[in-house]
Amino acid sequence: MWLTISSFIIVTALVAYISWLKTKGDDLSTSKGYFLAGRGLGGLVIGCSMVLTSLSTEQLIGVNAVSYKGNFSVIAWTVPTVIPLCFLALYMLPRYLRNGYTTVPEFFESRFDRQTRLIMSTLFLIFYLLIVIPTALYTGAIAFNKIFNLETAFGLSYGAAITYTVIAIGVVGAIYAIFGGLKAVAVSDTINAVILVIGALLVPFFALMYLGDGSFSAGLHTITTTHVDKWNAIGNETDATPWPTIFTGIMVVHFFYWTTNQAIVQRCLGAKDLKSGQKGILIAALFLLTLPVILNLPGLLSFHILGDGVNPIDASYPLLVNKVLPTWLQGFFIAALFGAILSTFNSFLNSAATIYCKDLLPSISKKVRSEEELIAYAKKVSTIMAIVTMIFAPLLMFGTDGIFLITKRFAGFVNIPIVALFAVGLFNKTVSGLAARIALLAHVILYFCIVWVFQVKLNFVYVMGGLFVFDVVLMLVLGIFLKREPYVENTVNKGDVDLTNWKYIKVTSISLILGLFALYAFLSPIGLASETGNPSVVLGVYAVLQVIVWFVFKPKAE
Repeated sequence: MWLTISSFIIVTALVAYISWLKTKGDDLSTSKGYFLAGRGLGGLVIGCSMVLTSLSTEQLIGVNAVSYKGNFSVIAWTVPTVIPLCFLALYMLPRYLRNGYTTVPEFFESRFDRQTRLIMSTLFLIFYLLIVIPTALYTGAIAFNKIFNLETAFGLSYGAAITYTVIAIGVVGAIYAIFGGLKAVAVSDTINAVILVIGALLVPFFALMYLGDGSFSAGLHTITTTHVDKWNAIGNETDATPWPTIFTGIMVVHFFYWTTNQAIVQRCLGAKDLKSGQKGILIAALFLLTLPVILNLPGLLSFHILGDGVNPIDASYPLLVNKVLPTWLQGFFIAALFGAILSTFNSFLNSAATIYCKDLLPSISKKVRSEEELIAYAKKVSTIMAIVTMIFAPLLMFGTDGIFLITKRFAGFVNIPIVALFAVGLFNKTVSGLAARIALLAHVILYFCIVWVFQVKLNFVYVMGGLFVFDVVLMLVLGIFLKREPYVENTVNKGDVDLTNWKYIKVTSISLILGLFALYAFLSPIGLASETGNPSVVLGVYAVLQVIVWFVFKPKAE
């Protein structure tokens, strides 16, 4: 135990020290420096920070738990994000940077009106403070509790152990967000991303060794020849994620999270130029294609090693780590998990403070603040927000259906209308802010009634997809009567950054999307998920198609 704790403290302290060295000379006295890292982030930092912001114990524990119970169909919540990321790099980021936005809700004011911006900013804050951040804290506390066995070590009840761990994680994470700004968050994310990848890969490696009685190949043979149906990513109606949901509500959620979500987009807004932002986005997309190795494979290995009796299923991943990972590596692994938890926590906390100070505060208070006063105020707001999330996080222990899907269900109140407003705002020029706000109110009422009041026996993802269409159609119909002057998009470079596209942006985007389809074919009945499947043929076809794509779409020599 002391070896584990010592190695955990050493690795965590080393990350903090390196982050401090890299950021100690930065100017955090201005909004640009504190909220956008001085618009000086490079592609690697952006990509790593985007990945680690999204990848927390909610996924490591929650997604693996769903794979433990069912099959790989839950990858629909992760790998298809390649598509919206390519859309962000090609279409959205140039507009964000050209307009010089600090927050995503600024778009709603320029396209609709001030009231719509304030409402959408409030929705973002609700989503962050009541769903995303508490979930990251709670799932992190589960991991710490199971691996360190805090209940037994300190004679605590389960509830007390979770609560104390949430507070400890929250305090450390808040220090990064409050005192370091976006640059400290992004730099620490880059370091923690490397540590997390190494730590997360150690789990399936040692699990395969354990399953094969010391032989990696024997363990691999076992999971590819028995219960092969669990490899299937093409879910049916009895699975947690039926395949049609990918093309309905799930893809809408992905577009929300990866193209309009402040915590993700804020890293891109801090890019030193468009090329750096695009490279960072596509680095993130490439990494996300490999996620099944760390988010699904351990769940499958838990089933083979622990059996099917783990309850609650969210405990399956921590139990697997405890069982297969050598004691001398557990401290390193916990440090990797801790970095992922901190990244999600401090990234969303920083973004919540950014939205509050840049979007809501000017309407709440008419006081004119200098840049220094605004940053000091942002730190106070961040402190209050951190306390609120630490209060809500332990309440999630009363959920029963697996934390990952519970949070996705509640997120439907927020993410669907935001994407609907973006879609209408981008591709229609005359729908007014009033029409948008009426549609937003109708969505909240309908979603609550369908999912909770009438409890319609339909996968909630279908409900989300249907309501997205409803939201868009309702806005367009209302827009016939509730019009505004045609919106004219800005063409002036207000962001004062180079807006030249990366020359490999198109060919790389096509290659990544092709990789997505190949991954689904590999994890299907024509690949690993059937006794008659042939994964090598799938990989061969994919390699040939990649070569063709490169020769057809590669940039022409200048």
